[in-house]
Amino acid sequence: MNNVSKKKYEVFEKLNKPMLNLISERNAKPDKTVKEHTEDLLNVLDSLKNMGYIEDNIYNLTELACLYHDIGKINSEFQKRVNHGGKFNPEKEITHNILSYYFINHDLFEDEDDFFRVASAVLKHHNYNKNVIEEVNKKELISSLIGEYSPYKMKRSYNKKIEKITETQDIKGIKIKGYLHKCDYSASGNYTAEYPNDFLSKSLDNLMEKWKKNNSKAGWNELQEFCMNNKDKNIIAVAQTGMGKTEAGLLWIDDTKGFFVLPLRTAINAIYDRVRIEMLENKNIDKRVAILHSSSLEYYLKNIAKKDDINVEEVESTDILNYENLAKRWSIPLNISTMDQLFDFVFKYQGYELKLTTLSYSKIVIDEIQMYSPELLAYLMYGIKKIYELGGKIAILTATLPPFIRDLLKDKEYGAGITFEEGEFINESESRHNMKVIEDKINIEDIVDLFEKNQNEEKGNKILVVCNTIKEAQSIYRKLREKIDNESIKSKENRKEDYVNMLHSKFTKMDRASKEKDIIEFGKTFDKNGNIDIKNGIWVSTSIVEASLDIDFDYLFTELNDLNSLFQRMGRINRKGKKDNKNTNIFVYTDMDNDIVNNSMKLLDETIYNLSKEAIINQGDGIISEKDKLDCINTYLTSENMRASKYMVSYRDVFSKIAFLEPHTIEESNIDLRKINSIDIIPSPVYNKYSEDIENIKDSIQICTDKEERIKLKEDLKKYIVSVRKFEVKDKVTTIKLSKYEEIDVYECEYDEYEGFKRGECKETNIL
Repeated sequence: MNNVSKKKYEVFEKLNKPMLNLISERNAKPDKTVKEHTEDLLNVLDSLKNMGYIEDNIYNLTELACLYHDIGKINSEFQKRVNHGGKFNPEKEITHNILSYYFINHDLFEDEDDFFRVASAVLKHHNYNKNVIEEVNKKELISSLIGEYSPYKMKRSYNKKIEKITETQDIKGIKIKGYLHKCDYSASGNYTAEYPNDFLSKSLDNLMEKWKKNNSKAGWNELQEFCMNNKDKNIIAVAQTGMGKTEAGLLWIDDTKGFFVLPLRTAINAIYDRVRIEMLENKNIDKRVAILHSSSLEYYLKNIAKKDDINVEEVESTDILNYENLAKRWSIPLNISTMDQLFDFVFKYQGYELKLTTLSYSKIVIDEIQMYSPELLAYLMYGIKKIYELGGKIAILTATLPPFIRDLLKDKEYGAGITFEEGEFINESESRHNMKVIEDKINIEDIVDLFEKNQNEEKGNKILVVCNTIKEAQSIYRKLREKIDNESIKSKENRKEDYVNMLHSKFTKMDRASKEKDIIEFGKTFDKNGNIDIKNGIWVSTSIVEASLDIDFDYLFTELNDLNSLFQRMGRINRKGKKDNKNTNIFVYTDMDNDIVNNSMKLLDETIYNLSKEAIINQGDGIISEKDKLDCINTYLTSENMRASKYMVSYRDVFSKIAFLEPHTIEESNIDLRKINSIDIIPSPVYNKYSEDIENIKDSIQICTDKEERIKLKEDLKKYIVSVRKFEVKDKVTTIKLSKYEEIDVYECEYDEYEGFKRGECKETNIL
């Protein structure tokens, strides 16, 4: 917990002497009096003030909320339970938060609304009362419990005014309640509420000094300077790939609490490793930087102490479980996160005020905002709107920003309503790509012809094929394997599999990790001598290659997706701009099956697809520069063009519903931002092949009592699983029982290490 020495708090003088004696004598917890527990809260509150995380007016009101929040525990029934044990009896007791309300001195408040704000926070600082006003009206029972302690008389008219604080989402009311939660949870849990960010600025300076040792001319670029010079503002920065958006975002966050939000866990893990190893050199990472996503603990256990890490001995001494708990409690100053870990507060569940208040004194970087579905974008927009209203700062960093999203960021009715400082950072002279647009479906012959031609000429021959669905990728893969004749392959020692490979999301974790390692090695720009790396091979994939994988291929054959995805795919080709682009290196096929566009599963919005198709056809064949790409997006993906699209209809519907949602009407446990309709299974061929290992791991898990070891064993078992949609499988073979509440099912299906999970003849419903 915060190492703040105990001190005499003047706020206790607001209580009369008999009450002060009572809270000094009676227990809030078995080992703490009410006064001691309250002092613990005030210590946390002071630490937040010392870090500059709370303004004076809110501090003073939260101090009163802390003072009063547990006074109701002085009642005799609670004292019996806390000292001798027993269960809460609703016939004899009222919860302490209700009783505490009756000790709040109305006369201490110059502004009556502040009294109602503090009263609301005290009444609702626990989540187990569904209707506090109903409880407040149990006058006889309340009088029997605290009547002897001279509580204040509360007018019935106060009830509506207290409820109004919640209903109107009063900003001061949200903050007081949020800070009270933060102080109470930290004090009760005996953990540090906030570690200071006193390291990031210096770490970035040290990183630059390292770079200068290798290159005396090294310095922050135009994008990074823009972020440094606008640290106190909300910003939008559009910058092409390779300009150092990560460093730019961190320079903007500077030495304050920050959240870096990205769409993909792989990208989050990569940035986390860069920060902890390159910038922090693994020093005190459990008090400095954390990841927030659904597999964070597994990632820590598996990756946090690799032998080639800097200062690995410091990491090995880290208490991983405690580290994970602090991260989940948002105690760590710098967080790399998925959006669902932050923005579930938009559902306004009881207690949401804690997250929103924390974000109100934080800086939030949103990376690649254009990658979200209309539903997730609506949650995100409403979320940053509320953060902005409460005082938080927002940075939008992205390679491309469609005008309709830019407009939503500024729109006060259906968007965030934020005023931004804006910058665009594009090398207008840079042109890495030479495009050919083909108004047809993707063609196997084109790929094979180019592969064999390059092979015969001994040219760079790394070909990336990107399809919009796994089903199509598997079909293309099979046809390529059949087409590429062994006679055309010079190296007789190699098998076909070495030349044609596939990567998509429906491989087991083990196979996918192996394939990701292979594609990264195959797709490197330079060989060990610093020359352009020349290899022969074809990788067939899906949109999972659009981000996070650092690969540099020579040619792209791709189905058209929306412009943003298309340009992300192009970014995997001639990534560093070191290769010749006199000849075509991008082949875009604009036709696809009708069930992909505008079907019931919303794979690809019809309006966005048609606008993208029109844009890319009008762009035509030849060199396409980074500026050309932005011009396509800025010309076609406008608010006017998107207004009637199903994407925007869905967006506005979700935004309106969330904006008008009444606070405290949805249970936190019922919230699922991503609406995941998938299950983890072990395919029957995988189980048959590895059954002995799977059963051994299962047996070890069932008898293991060490929590950390159990997690490691479960992670070991997960290498055999693949995530599929529920309707893609139906015949269960067996169940791997891990505990009373945990199990993994084995399903009959097709699977192999080359093509991954195959679902047979059923309708395609996923773009991955």
